[in-house]
Amino acid sequence: MNTKQAEVQFVNPRRKFTKNMEWNIPFRWLSAGWADLWLYPATSLLYGSFIFLLSVLVIYVLFIINAEYLIFSAFAGFMIIGPALALGLYEKSRRISERETVSMAKMLSIRGKTLGQILLIGVVLGLIMVMWLRAAFLLYALFFGMVPFSGFDHIISAVFSTPTGWALLVVGSAVGGLFASFSFAVSAFSIPMLLDKKVDAFTAMGTSMALAWHNMKVAIVWGFIVLTLFLLCLATGLFGLVIIFPWLGHSTWHAYKEIGC
Repeated sequence: MNTKQAEVQFVNPRRKFTKNMEWNIPFRWLSAGWADLWLYPATSLLYGSFIFLLSVLVIYVLFIINAEYLIFSAFAGFMIIGPALALGLYEKSRRISERETVSMAKMLSIRGKTLGQILLIGVVLGLIMVMWLRAAFLLYALFFGMVPFSGFDHIISAVFSTPTGWALLVVGSAVGGLFASFSFAVSAFSIPMLLDKKVDAFTAMGTSMALAWHNMKVAIVWGFIVLTLFLLCLATGLFGLVIIFPWLGHSTWHAYKEIGC
């Protein structure tokens, strides 16, 4: 084979993952997700209500076991495992696109090999969250020392009104951002892909990372939108999860269908 023939046969692997999309394309995903939310709305709102109650339960347990200092870390951890929690919402959007029957039972009826691969990704995300919680504890100890937790009110004051607290916020945000970015890249398109194609979990996670990396401009905008809407949920005392979580879940399916196929 001569050099010219070799050049003709060579295919740049980046072309498989680079979609050359405009930076504002995520807003179209939001629009499509919003439409799915209000088609059979009871299913999505019930799903969002469950996520809200689950979040409240986690916070309640943290207070019961005197681990209030982990609340901020738990909020960040929610960003890590959130894509796995939205599985039923992806299934609803898939069914809508395929013109199949939609019900809560069918949204939660993922079985067989696909479920096993999805659970594997869930385990990976769970491990990332555990590592993040451990890192957050070590950061707290690094800046404030190995001292007994002095109460939620005190830690709020210490973190937001002292130089040590400001330093912890900066370093903690940077470290948390690394964890969140990695988990976002791994899970942004992998779980919807497992519902749509016959691939294994590691292929799906690798493809998701490649798509995020080679479409970084769009991925950053999408990640910023997700973060902004999650902060809005926090500002509403988590009540916003009832609508915002299913909205993002449905939008993520459309993101996958446009960028992942």
